[in-house]
This record gives sequence, structure tokens and C-alpha cells, in this order.
Amino acid sequence: MVEPKAKERIPAHVAFVMDGNGRWATERGLPRTSGHREGIANVSRIAEALRAHGTRYMTIFMFSTENWKRPKDEVDAIFDLLVEWLSVTAPQLRSRGIAFRHLGRRAPLPTSLLKALDDICGQPAREDDLVLSLAINYGGRAEITDAVIKAISAASEPSAIDEDSIDLALYTAGMPDPDLLVRPGGEIRLSNYLLWQAAYAELYFSPVLWPDFDEEELARSLDAYTDRHRRFGGL
Repeated sequence: MVEPKAKERIPAHVAFVMDGNGRWATERGLPRTSGHREGIANVSRIAEALRAHGTRYMTIFMFSTENWKRPKDEVDAIFDLLVEWLSVTAPQLRSRGIAFRHLGRRAPLPTSLLKALDDICGQPAREDDLVLSLAINYGGRAEITDAVIKAISAASEPSAIDEDSIDLALYTAGMPDPDLLVRPGGEIRLSNYLLWQAAYAELYFSPVLWPDFDEEELARSLDAYTDRHRRFGGL
């Protein structure tokens, strides 16, 4: 068990890309669905570990707007696994101080998945909860597009649109931007994830595939964050 860090040294918001599930399964001669199942199960472990560290917000990239390009049977399997996890595991996490929020476009997600999301996300967060945001059917460019349209419709005139009005129109409205963005799986790119919010996030890229991203690897990412000096454009 990794000991929680002192609260002043931990990031308030950590975002993850859930990458490497399919490769994890392929390396073991298993169907890709097995990798997705292990990857979704790992969300619970990391969320509880982060809550123990004192982090208040966790965001996880679970299904992108580009993932619809995958074979239909794989997409359907991912959605079935998500419905199962949201219906069985998420309520257990909710009882242990983890609240949920959905980030992304609702259409064309299946009705069963939307219902499962609404059921768990409809329970308001308490003051000491960790808020776990699930980026499902999410894309950073899509989010910014939706936010701009929303900001324009709410503005009295074009000159009234500024960074604050767009920020309030994002899916993440009311949440702090991520302090730390972690991408397991060996790839070194953002992949259209939290493009607006990650402007000043510290980035940590890990070679460990997401199903194997455990508390030890989480501790390494938090240590890397602690060792950095965040200047936000200043000195």
C-alpha cells in the first residue's frame, strides 16, 4: 500500500487517458474485450487510491468521438461493459465517497448507457467526495465547438464572448482545470483530450499499459508532479 502524500503536495485534479487495454489483451493472447474489462475495473482502483491521497477531482478518457471508427462488435462490447460497471461497481464507489459526472455528447450513445450514466451522475456530490468525471463520447474539439455555440447563443453581442464565457460553457464547467494529465500506454500525445483545460496541466507519460497502471505507478506520476515548479507563464 502506497502511503498518501501530504495534501499540500498533491494535485487537486488528475486526468487520465485510459490507453493500452487492447494491447494488454493481445500481449496475453486474450480477446480485446478482456483488456477493456480489466481497464474499466482499474478505474475503480485508481479512483480510490487518488481519494486516499486527497485529490478532489479525477477525469478519465473512456471512449472518444473517434472510437466510433472501431469495429461495431468492439464498440458494443465496450458499451456493455460500461453499463455493467456503472450499474454494479459505480454505486459501491458512490457509497465510499466517489461522485460521478459525464463529460461528452449524449448522442448517439445507446439508451441503456445513457440511463446508467443518468442514474449514477444524478446523485449530487458531497463536500468531501472525489468527483470522478467519465469522458464518454468525448472529444476536445467537439467540446470547444459545443461551448462556442452555447456561448454565442447566451451572449448579448459577439464582443461579450471571452475566455470566461467559453469556460462556463464547457462540459467541465464548475470544475478546476487538471493540474496533472497522465497518459499510460507508451504514447506521447493528447489525442484530442481536454484541449482547453490542459493548457497549463503538467503532463506525465508512462510506458505502463492502463490495466497494469497500479498504485506504484500512480505514486510515480504524483512524485513527478511534486518535483515540478508550475509558473503559469511567470517566473
